[in-house]
Amino acid sequence: MLTLDQRLATARLYAIVDTGYVDPERVPHITEQLVLGGVDLIQLRAKKLSLAAIAELGKKMRAIIPAPAGYDAGVLFILNDHPGLVPEIGADGIHVGQDDLSVAIARAQAGGDIIVGKSTHSLNQAIAAEKEGADYIGVGPIYATPTKPDYVPVGPALISHVRDAVRVPQFCIGGINEQTLPEVLAAGARRVVIVSALLKSEDISAYCQKVREQLETGHL
Repeated sequence: MLTLDQRLATARLYAIVDTGYVDPERVPHITEQLVLGGVDLIQLRAKKLSLAAIAELGKKMRAIIPAPAGYDAGVLFILNDHPGLVPEIGADGIHVGQDDLSVAIARAQAGGDIIVGKSTHSLNQAIAAEKEGADYIGVGPIYATPTKPDYVPVGPALISHVRDAVRVPQFCIGGINEQTLPEVLAAGARRVVIVSALLKSEDISAYCQKVREQLETGHL
């Protein structure tokens, strides 16, 4: 059986199910489509829901997201914020922002052998997050994105700088879609997070598969 670190190391496509874009009632269906499309990680991001509602939604997603079998890495399930809910919903990890809990506190509150990811918006933040013990980092927003409208885009140039300085897996995020992905890959990205482009797609599973094809055609 692969460890969490081994599963994370092979991951390339990270999807975020953000209830700011989709109604909670549609989350199970969207989760199914993401799994069918071949994503490696799925994060639940529900900024405006109560803890009880997040826990209920997380349990529904956990029932859909497959666990690994043998050398099949399965799909990693990550919760945004609220590390105390991780044991209840059975998530594989937690993701925190720059203004949230430290990596150490998030890991302690989540308990057990879990993944902790951290958002970073500069080279210094990326280096600091690795030193802090993050298992992976998000790098961005690469382009302007409605998901984080208050953040200034960092641009594709940051990708290679972070890649040269940081060893933990880096997932580029922010305004990434089929059109911008080639530029992101050319800048040195190995892993990407896609949010609105996936969630707004008419065929989520097919969109995931197209992105995976781009990720796997020699750009890595």
